[in-house]
Amino acid sequence: MTPRHRRLISNWLFVLCFMLLGMIAIGGVTRLTGSGLSIMDWQPVSGIIPPLSHAEWERLFALYQTIPQYHLQHEGFGLEGFQKIFWAEWIHRFWGRLMGLVLIVPLAWFTLRGMITRGLALRLFLFFILGALQGAIGWFMVASGFRPDSTAVEPVRLVLHLSAALILYVAVLWTAFSIRWPDPQPVASSANTRPTKLLVWAGLGLICVTIIAGGFTAGTHAGFVFNTFPLMDGHLIPADYSNLTPFWLNWVENKAAIQFDHRLLATLTALTIGAILLVGLRTTTLGSRAHNALMMLGWAVLIQYALGVTTLLLVVPVWAGAVHQTFAAVLLGVMLYVLHTLRGASTR
Repeated sequence: MTPRHRRLISNWLFVLCFMLLGMIAIGGVTRLTGSGLSIMDWQPVSGIIPPLSHAEWERLFALYQTIPQYHLQHEGFGLEGFQKIFWAEWIHRFWGRLMGLVLIVPLAWFTLRGMITRGLALRLFLFFILGALQGAIGWFMVASGFRPDSTAVEPVRLVLHLSAALILYVAVLWTAFSIRWPDPQPVASSANTRPTKLLVWAGLGLICVTIIAGGFTAGTHAGFVFNTFPLMDGHLIPADYSNLTPFWLNWVENKAAIQFDHRLLATLTALTIGAILLVGLRTTTLGSRAHNALMMLGWAVLIQYALGVTTLLLVVPVWAGAVHQTFAAVLLGVMLYVLHTLRGASTR
């Protein structure tokens, strides 16, 4: 691949990553506005066309009136109210289809022109398959909200849907980094090189676990309780943390435990990143690019932690919840960039 082709193809993949961030933001808005169950069928191809007649709107609204969410939350809000939540979910699905086109059409062009290697073409086509699978996982998630007495999707399926999106995001972003900067920057060995890289790996793991905990916080609506910080109803650890048996159920069903775990993991992540900065910025052998990446990481974790506290204190308004969810992926991307800059650093 020529340098010009590397820039072109990596820019294309960066655009896809930004679209994935947009998808995560739209998904947050859809969830927080209760819009995710407004479309009762899954039509991967024909679903790209929205309702074009009043009769079609009435048909879709009649379908929505058959599910528990309508009777338990939205009964009597009329066709106009249905249209508001419908458009949020339709945009979410349309954005996913648009991303598929933005991936597959340029991929076919680059492959036919011989601008990418066969191995890279196969990898990118696999990303397209994963994206299509993500759509199926999304429907699997939505279908759980149609059960009797249900007004939202199952938290476990929500976390599965979010995790699959982040896996795809990480895969595309790492590929874009590797195309743009194919050769690792040589890093001379020093006393702090190994601990810096090990801390970065630990930070990456903590970010992933914290995002999963955030998914359970969102899925169980645990963010709407204990809206004080840093204490929870006057306690550092909520009194009803271990109400459920067996004990592990508290991690996925007990709102008090779920919110506390998310707070704890977020704090551990911030402290770990602080340690990364303390060690990494003192290691002159890492080079300027790695140091710049570490500074970006420091600002990113400060912003994300502040967003989390703001979302909690304001009792999860739609804008704050969506931004907090999306910036978690931004923080993950910055940590991935830091790790990529340290590829030449040995952990031995």
